[in-house]
Amino acid sequence: MKQKIAKTNAARLLDQAKVTYDLIPYEVDEQDLSAIHVANSLGEDIEQVFKTLVLNGDKSGHFVCVIPGDYEIDLKMAAKESGNKKCDLIPLKELLPLTGYIRGGCSPIGMKKRFPTYIHQTCLDFPYLFVSAGVRGLQLKIAPADLIKMTGAKTCLLF
Repeated sequence: MKQKIAKTNAARLLDQAKVTYDLIPYEVDEQDLSAIHVANSLGEDIEQVFKTLVLNGDKSGHFVCVIPGDYEIDLKMAAKESGNKKCDLIPLKELLPLTGYIRGGCSPIGMKKRFPTYIHQTCLDFPYLFVSAGVRGLQLKIAPADLIKMTGAKTCLLF
């Protein structure tokens, strides 16, 4: 018997928009919340497991970057793409109040407020990607075009 997976806010928004996706559970390791752990748990290519980062720019305020899980964001490139002179990752304590999500469970879909979103252009190389479904232990498997549509994301280089 298939275990019923509780719908997250991100999944409900995808349902409302009639977007096709899959919810894929994985084993959470509280000591390792990395996308690399997620990819290994799913048995998927790390290039297709994207992580969601929330940044604050000196001109634009908050914005979101979605990048392959084994890369570090280039803050200079992210600032340039988002129209800022400089930017930084937000402090961890601001993540939940700002987005409604916790570290290791931050989905680019369904944040408390819609922020400008930038997704690394390698997303277009794949038929589907994995991003957090909004809780630890659950990933959304979604076509890149649908993720871009749902977040209003611009594709660009971020590292």
